[in-house]
Formats: sequence, C-alpha cells, structure tokens
Amino acid sequence: MAIGVKKVARPRQMSGGETLYLLEILRGLGVTMGHLVRNVFRQENIATIEYPEVRRVMPPRFRGLHRLMRRPDGTPRCVACYCCATACPAVCITIVAGESPDPAVEKYPVRFDIDMLRCVFCGHCVEACPCDAIRMDTGWFTPPEHTREKLIYTIDMLLEK
Repeated sequence: MAIGVKKVARPRQMSGGETLYLLEILRGLGVTMGHLVRNVFRQENIATIEYPEVRRVMPPRFRGLHRLMRRPDGTPRCVACYCCATACPAVCITIVAGESPDPAVEKYPVRFDIDMLRCVFCGHCVEACPCDAIRMDTGWFTPPEHTREKLIYTIDMLLEK
C-alpha cells in the first residue's frame, strides 16, 4: 500500500498594497465621504430624528411598557391567578398571592414584579390574563437605568403608569 501525499491549499501571496489593505480603506472612506457630502447638501432625506423634540410615530400594534389596571375602588384588578407568569416564556414575572379583605375577591397580589431585563415584550402575559389586569399599551420603551435593581418593576411602579 502506498501512502498518499496530501496536498494543502495555501493562499496566494499578497502584494505590498494588499497586505496594508490600502485599497479597502480608501473604498470605505469613499463611502463615508459620499454619505457625508450627500447629507450636507440634501438634508431633507436624513433618516435621523431629533429625539426629545421629535418623537417617532409608533405603529398601532406597538407593545410598550407594562402597566397594571385598577378597579374602581383603586385596588389592583389582578386576582393573582398566575396565568401571566405561567404564559411568560422569559420567566420574568413574579407573583406572591395573599388573601383579599374584600369578600368578592378571593386573592390579590401582595407582590407583583416584572424583571424588564428578562422581558422580551412578547405580549403573552396580556393575552393570558383572564381579567384584563395587565396591559402593554403605554407606548413607551424601557428607559435606560444605571443599576439592575431599577429595572425590576414592582406593583407600585406598574400601577402608576
């Protein structure tokens, strides 16, 4: 049996200009300068908006930040059935139920937290809620924060929105 010699494919040697990538750098600078010159002379086609003064129009089906709904007496509409927490694929909703002093309501949430760092804004919690207690119709994005703890929204924060 003869032992075969394996051929290894080797890249061709690059020239001096190719090793410095000068041509590619000049092409990139040409694209950048082309955009710059176009934006200086034709400013009506710029895709940038001046955010605090001008807000982007949100589509009608935009899912914004969560909010909890209240009953007419001011208590949360949530009955702590855990449907939203069960339906959540990101497991970002934490509910602790307690006995309600109102005889018409069996349970109420003592603690209702949403970890906005884990939330994927899918809307399954809204669809799963049988009493329309949670909604995502605020039209606001999650604001940036400096600490992780500020992005865990408690029941008080969700009721005030």
